[in-house]
Amino acid sequence: MIRVAMLSFWHVHAADYAKQATEHPDTEIVAVWDELPERGRREAEARGVRFYDKLDELLAQPDIDAVIVDTPTNLHRDVMVAAAQAGKHIFTEKVVAPTLKESNEIMEAVRKAGVKLTVSLPRLNEGYTLALQDVLNRGLLGEVTLVRTRLSHNGAIPNDHSANGWLPAHFYNAEQCGGGAMIDLGCHPMYLARLFLGMPESVTANYGFVTGREVEDNAVSVLRYASGALAIVEAGFVNRHSPFVIEVHGTEGSLLYSTHDNRLLVRTAKDGAASDEEWRVQELSAGRLSAFHQWVTHIQRGTTAEENIGLALDLTRLMEASNLSARSGAACKLSDLQP
Repeated sequence: MIRVAMLSFWHVHAADYAKQATEHPDTEIVAVWDELPERGRREAEARGVRFYDKLDELLAQPDIDAVIVDTPTNLHRDVMVAAAQAGKHIFTEKVVAPTLKESNEIMEAVRKAGVKLTVSLPRLNEGYTLALQDVLNRGLLGEVTLVRTRLSHNGAIPNDHSANGWLPAHFYNAEQCGGGAMIDLGCHPMYLARLFLGMPESVTANYGFVTGREVEDNAVSVLRYASGALAIVEAGFVNRHSPFVIEVHGTEGSLLYSTHDNRLLVRTAKDGAASDEEWRVQELSAGRLSAFHQWVTHIQRGTTAEENIGLALDLTRLMEASNLSARSGAACKLSDLQP
């Protein structure tokens, strides 16, 4: 049994990860720490486990094997480095950290300690992603020239229950979050764009502030590649019925996926003459185990989540470049980021 501590319930997905840890047959929650002690005590009492108001005291406990990190993003570096140095395996909410420098410091601590790290990048494991990758691997689109990915919701729009929308107020705190819609929701379409098209040379981002918060609630990043290809990543907190969308276009075909009908459509000139005349529905794959389940397996087998960690590091690069570009009003070259 892997004994797990929850480190903070700041993130909106913390309860989901706690549920996974409770339901998994090989893990159990045994302790809680939170940067807000009142919240932490409440969550610990609800689960009948120990609460620690000092992180170093929790990390010193020999009966804690691993931690789930859901702290504010600006605490990720210090919390995960401390956890790794204490010999605790780490499962963390995205992003790894707001900057490449901080992420590299985390990775170095993880490497030296020999602990297992996995980052929650859930859409990598969905059936539509796996089916889309199969289309690309078969070369049905030819040379990929454009990717467009979009994820948005209405979290910042007033509703009957709250004038501020359903997102918690601290999700608009620039210091804690490292940004708004792009670093929160935009992470998912960003790592998918990276998966489908690779790493770009530069990123140009534009952020909108529809509801007047200190972080953006409407955002677009454009990734430019040496080949001439482009990727467009869109995110927002101010769109009530915007479906999750993936488009991939190439010299020989195109594919479309949207949650409005949950269908993956492909049209290609590479699969026989008839297919060039119509859109065909591509069967979706079954999907893979969740990132949490993969983390548990890595701990048990002594393996490393190499693809997951590589994509997570690239995600930090792309998010840092987006934020720098939005602030400067100019393109940010990935090579200019501080390692």
